[in-house]
Amino acid sequence: MKNRLTTAQSTLAMRRWAPPGRIALTALAVLAVVNPATAAKQARQPTEAVAPREAGEPIMAIVSIKSQQVTFYDADGWILRAPVSTGTTGRETPAGVFAIVEKDKDHHSTMYDDAWMPNMQRITWNGIALHGGPLPGYAASHGCVRMPFGFAEGLFDKTNIGMRVIISPNDAAPVDFNHPSLFVPKREAIAAVPSRADKLSAEAEEATRAADEAKKAAAIAAKEAASLPASLRKLEQQKARADAELAFADKSLAAAKTDQARAKAEELKQKAATKAADAASQLDTAKAAAQPKRDAVAATKEAAKAAATKKAEIVKAATDAKLALEPVSVYISRATQKLYVRRNTHKPAPDGGGEVFDTSIEVPVTIRNPDQPLGTHIFTAMAKNDTGLRWSVVTIESGDDAKDALDRITIPQDVWDRIAPTALPRSSIIISDEPLSSETNYRTEFVAVLSNHPQGGFITRKPTAPPMDIASDDSWDNGGNGFGFFFQRDPNPQPVNPRRQRGGQYPYYQPAQPMPRSFW
Repeated sequence: MKNRLTTAQSTLAMRRWAPPGRIALTALAVLAVVNPATAAKQARQPTEAVAPREAGEPIMAIVSIKSQQVTFYDADGWILRAPVSTGTTGRETPAGVFAIVEKDKDHHSTMYDDAWMPNMQRITWNGIALHGGPLPGYAASHGCVRMPFGFAEGLFDKTNIGMRVIISPNDAAPVDFNHPSLFVPKREAIAAVPSRADKLSAEAEEATRAADEAKKAAAIAAKEAASLPASLRKLEQQKARADAELAFADKSLAAAKTDQARAKAEELKQKAATKAADAASQLDTAKAAAQPKRDAVAATKEAAKAAATKKAEIVKAATDAKLALEPVSVYISRATQKLYVRRNTHKPAPDGGGEVFDTSIEVPVTIRNPDQPLGTHIFTAMAKNDTGLRWSVVTIESGDDAKDALDRITIPQDVWDRIAPTALPRSSIIISDEPLSSETNYRTEFVAVLSNHPQGGFITRKPTAPPMDIASDDSWDNGGNGFGFFFQRDPNPQPVNPRRQRGGQYPYYQPAQPMPRSFW
């Protein structure tokens, strides 16, 4: 009865938050009754609550493993809180940075005997998720984050693929933050995006057609020239036989002793000479005709190469233009000394499950004093303001101070020039000592776990996406215009961060080389 009451209270709170324009009621407390055996584990019980204001779109969720609580934030602050149950000892929920990659209203586990996990919001493909479940008042899951059933149900339709999920070992909350390295969008750049995207899309389509035509012309020229070597060899053999016959006729004429023999040899020589001359003429004519075909092969091959290069350049520009008005996420790793960029294309993954994220930017980055920890800090653009964007920071691991850590990083200007002018709210910059997890792939935003905290529920699972090459010629707008994409999971992970030794070790992300990085 008490469990049903808890669920009913949770559902009521969410329904009151959901309708637009309606002010939610004050927080509802969910009181758990415990027996003496579990009382010690439930010394401090979080309560389910709804902010007393109209809620906006959730931008991030922060799970506190210490407090067994999840808090959702919109642009103006917290909007929802609820108790949770994270992973138990040996199957701990990993602390780190994640994002929603898939949602399933009525999910059943393929790992745990078809266990029901309603309103599942996946954050890793190896099986870590937020979902409705029983809450005993302490960490008790196999690695997932269980939320109250009613809370998870009311929340399900309010979140989007790509929403940031931060799992912190301790309590954490976003704090207002300013820094000159953060994105400063330009109004004129944002205003110019639609027309630029349309123009580049048209140019990309034309470049694709031109590249296809040049490729076909090269193939036809190569096919026509393919028979030349055999034809020329045959004519050369004919000429060689004719020359041999002429040489034999010369010897026969020189050896003739009688007038009759000389006359016969002379006749044979004339015939052989005529045959040799014809063979030489045919060979010369064939060689002359072959050269333009050879030249055509070389010319069409170069034209196809140039057209393909032009297509790649224009398609890359068109890709950036189409993605310019998507929130952009940047991850900077001290472990790999690299900067990574992710943007959601909102295209369904070709192999099923989730959406495709653009991964076309991955570059080296300079970090001052690279042997000193940075910590893990998540900077998020919460909303627009008069100067561009209002930012917050969440620190889930102390290394350096957030400002000092950002000061130590020199970001390539050309990368900033590509993404900063059109940056929107919900864009983010993450800096961390950690490399990206092997769970980071074309179907995720960023997955990074803190390797000096337990990840039992993470390392006991294997990545669900096997190494694969996936190709599609479907276009951005499903128009089939030949703009394909290519993605690859790497079966060879990075070594673990040498600074980290506690809490288990697991593979890290490393792209295959060479690897096409464009969405198209």
